[in-house]
Amino acid sequence: MRIDKLLSNIGYGSRKEVKQLLKTGAVKADGVSIKDAKTHVDPSEQVITVHGETVDYREHIYLMLNKPGGYLSATEDSVQETVIDLLEMEDAVYKPFPVGRLDKDTEGLLLLTNDGQLSHQLLSPKKHVPKTYYATILGKVTEEDAAAFKQGVELDDGYVTKPASLVILSADEQSEIHITITEGKFHQVKRMFEAVGKKVTYLKRISMGPLLLDESLELGEYRELTEEEVEALQNAKAVEL
Repeated sequence: MRIDKLLSNIGYGSRKEVKQLLKTGAVKADGVSIKDAKTHVDPSEQVITVHGETVDYREHIYLMLNKPGGYLSATEDSVQETVIDLLEMEDAVYKPFPVGRLDKDTEGLLLLTNDGQLSHQLLSPKKHVPKTYYATILGKVTEEDAAAFKQGVELDDGYVTKPASLVILSADEQSEIHITITEGKFHQVKRMFEAVGKKVTYLKRISMGPLLLDESLELGEYRELTEEEVEALQNAKAVEL
């Protein structure tokens, strides 16, 4: 990779600013100054330093965020805060984006990465990667609701959902449930319950494929995925509900 592109990618400024930096002799590869912006380097084989500090360059970044309510699942918005605003600059410079979306008021597991191939793989309709949510529901959820979800329910726009798995944790005037779906239509879980005459009052995603929300993460906190978690996502298989 060209040295100007590498340094620009990880936050050392625009290409123009990086060229000015290079002219000062502050950038070195294996101890040798680089002043030509077109010079190609291999950060996996060479030690790149700027003002004596080693540059940590990675092509891809994988982050698990425990999304709080009030943030958009987007990379930027001119008015509202996005999940990217929760990241430290050292992670934000890799330009990660949300894999799929959680509604603004929905909490829980959100994967952020700059790995477009993995994102496409996880979101592909052909893959049917399962996503499980915990929810509180206004109204008594019944086994009839579970049976309806198993068949697929018709949403307000006429779309019939794919089969979903509904587990009733408690059933009363306010119920608690786990629901697993394999697609991601707009406000899908909320609209599925509306289809059976009930209302979602709280929604939290707890898993996506093999990736489980790290319960030690407070709302708004995130961590990098382990190598094992990344590998599990890359090998995620479709499921039948």
